[in-house]
Amino acid sequence: MALSLIFLALLVLCPSSGYSQGSPSPGYYPSSRVATSSFDSEFRTLWGSQHQRREQDVITLWLDKSTGSGFKSLRPYRSGYFGASIKLQPGFTAGVDTSLYLSNNQEHPGDHDEVDIEFLGTTPGKPYSLQTNVFARGSGDRNVIGREMKFTLWFDPTQDFHHYAILWNPNQIVFFVDDVPIRTYNRKNEATFPTRPMWVYGSIWDASDWATENGRIKADYRYQPFVAKYRNFKLAGCTADSSSSCRPPSPAPISNRGLSRQQMAALAWAQRNFLVYNYCHDPKRDHTQTPEC
Repeated sequence: MALSLIFLALLVLCPSSGYSQGSPSPGYYPSSRVATSSFDSEFRTLWGSQHQRREQDVITLWLDKSTGSGFKSLRPYRSGYFGASIKLQPGFTAGVDTSLYLSNNQEHPGDHDEVDIEFLGTTPGKPYSLQTNVFARGSGDRNVIGREMKFTLWFDPTQDFHHYAILWNPNQIVFFVDDVPIRTYNRKNEATFPTRPMWVYGSIWDASDWATENGRIKADYRYQPFVAKYRNFKLAGCTADSSSSCRPPSPAPISNRGLSRQQMAALAWAQRNFLVYNYCHDPKRDHTQTPEC
């Protein structure tokens, strides 16, 4: 009887969720250095206005068989910190892409720059994938080269809002999840690093061709609508027309020094435990097009 009670207590305290209990402290929290902005002060609806709802500080986007929805920043930036707290939909979401990203694809179609955080939908019992990606000017033949790294998460992103951010400065891009750095992408030469101004976007759309198990499982609209919620927008940096003296927020406690030792330890923890795909390690990729590897 006593053993049974102990076993039940362990089940309550340590549920079998497949998620670990917490991340190590990065020691520095860039999101705390950036004020929260209202949606209307920073963004406009880009498409799917009928699939967008505002309730106090939460912006809800949804996808059904007719369309999805997206928004775009009012201003282009040439560096900065760009973040939002996002809550995803549980259940069957295969084929659905929920995103927060930087891009100039409307200004440079086929040869654009882009920095992505994308949540790739899944099936019940399997975790979401968070895909980070960097595009830089294509390969010169209008073939845009992706630099994908995919992660699972140490929490359930459908249960609450979590903060996701991109920090882009002239020398480095850092991807953050709740202020834990999960990936850095360093400027090794201009050809492989985005330098032209980009806008900030958010969207939900049907990416059935590739999003879930390389396109094997498609969006199933029997489960529509597919919903994503955004709030706590944080944008700070240098707009395209800022003076040359403008400096973006720092990703670390000491500017121009790179991530701190504690941040690097948190990044190593995230990549050791949750990195599931790295384009540099993919033997099917043509690595003459990704010299940074």
